[in-house]
Amino acid sequence: MNRRVLGEQIYGHLRLFSALGVRYAGAARGERKAPAAPHAPGPSAGAVARETVAGDAAGAQTLEAIRADLGDCRRCALAATRNRIVFGAGNPHAALMLVGEAPGAAEDEQGIPFVGKAGQLLTRILEAIDLGREDVYICNILKCRPPGNRNPQPEEIAACSGFLLRQIAAVRPRVLCTLGAFGVQTLLGTTESIGRLRGRVIDYGGIELVATYHPAYLLRNPMEKRKVWDDMRLVRDRLRSPQGPGSR
Repeated sequence: MNRRVLGEQIYGHLRLFSALGVRYAGAARGERKAPAAPHAPGPSAGAVARETVAGDAAGAQTLEAIRADLGDCRRCALAATRNRIVFGAGNPHAALMLVGEAPGAAEDEQGIPFVGKAGQLLTRILEAIDLGREDVYICNILKCRPPGNRNPQPEEIAACSGFLLRQIAAVRPRVLCTLGAFGVQTLLGTTESIGRLRGRVIDYGGIELVATYHPAYLLRNPMEKRKVWDDMRLVRDRLRSPQGPGSR
């Protein structure tokens, strides 16, 4: 990873935790990567920044400023094969933010996340908990489509993750729902499987994080829809709860 990409990743982490009011971040001794408690501790910023975080910085940037900073991104090899950058879409002040993995073919053509078959399923899932796409903010770990819809590579995640963290800081949702393994693994810094991480609320720096399967996975494995419905009911319940770690 080159210094520029590393710097942007660190900057994204600092922006996120600053916006959340975290003034000191340090990894607890003996911290486990994949806690089994129903409310697991959020990610330790100690792996990224081991110094005091100034909590009164101007706060999160706007999504427009972050998109401008992303520009015509050439930070990884995906720039050579993409058609469009897929930054994100939806309500910039949403209480619910959804984070997927990477754009597909339809998203690469339109520049909008989740517009293909998986996106249509996601729309129906949201409607089932009384939400429209205009009510939420949606983005992906990667902003460019990997060739052939292959899995994101570590260097691609590293190049993009700083921008994702800044998006989270800008929106500052009450609930963060990750779709698929790469989103939750990236944010928590773990290799724990999505099957073990889903079904519970994880405190992510004051934001309630719920992990679930990606809609594309459901298209291939419809028998898992019940688990996703359980996860989305958990999301709905946290949004309706009058209090919680991420309440504004």
